[in-house]
Amino acid sequence: MNSIIKTKNVKSDGENAAVPKHIAIIMDGNGRWATKRFLPRFAGHAKGVKTVNKVVEACVNRGIEYLTLFAFSSENWRRPQEEVSLLMQLFRKVLVGEIRKMGENNIRLKVIGDLSKFDQDLQELVRVAESETAANTGLTLTICANYGGHWDIVNACNKLIAKGIGQGEITEDMLSAHLSMAYAPEPDMLIRTGGEARISNFLLWQLAYSEFYFTDTFWPDFDVQALDDAITSFQKRERRFGKTSEQVQVQ
Repeated sequence: MNSIIKTKNVKSDGENAAVPKHIAIIMDGNGRWATKRFLPRFAGHAKGVKTVNKVVEACVNRGIEYLTLFAFSSENWRRPQEEVSLLMQLFRKVLVGEIRKMGENNIRLKVIGDLSKFDQDLQELVRVAESETAANTGLTLTICANYGGHWDIVNACNKLIAKGIGQGEITEDMLSAHLSMAYAPEPDMLIRTGGEARISNFLLWQLAYSEFYFTDTFWPDFDVQALDDAITSFQKRERRFGKTSEQVQVQ
């Protein structure tokens, strides 16, 4: 597997102020990419990992501080057992092969989702990877595995209830602080590859004001130019957050 990244860090400044601070991606189309080439679906997933490498490198070079990837949803367990098993093997391989490289390139890894459903050895690999990269201060790369937006919100509510927060006392800020990605700002932009135009139970709370970018390109074919096209689209949008255009322009 190619190294995730060999780059220099680029900080956000006046020259790239419009670059999104946080990009979230639904990496869709791996299986269809493989099917079109008369290959097994897993070949598409393996090729998709190489795309992850390129996109991570490009995000670091462009000063993006947070990159969140939807790798395996809570609904993906419904796929054929053989495919699920191969995906778990691929996840293990990536974790083992990339921890040192992430450390060398100052990347912090976070994995969110209901990890209790994974085998113990995979849970331990996740724990070690997060621990060994926890002090890194560059790009925060979040992998969403066995993740669902419904689960995330319910999980946050249960945490608040366990703390004794009563009926009528829960606020939006309190709920946000107990979501899986409380450590990160909400995504500025969501990219979905593969031609679908839905968010599929991904970061339901956090995407409330994100800019959406949908592309027909399958994830294995999503290259640096495709990422730049998405960022260019983002830069052309006016983000009002409930205000008028006149109010935004005055700021």
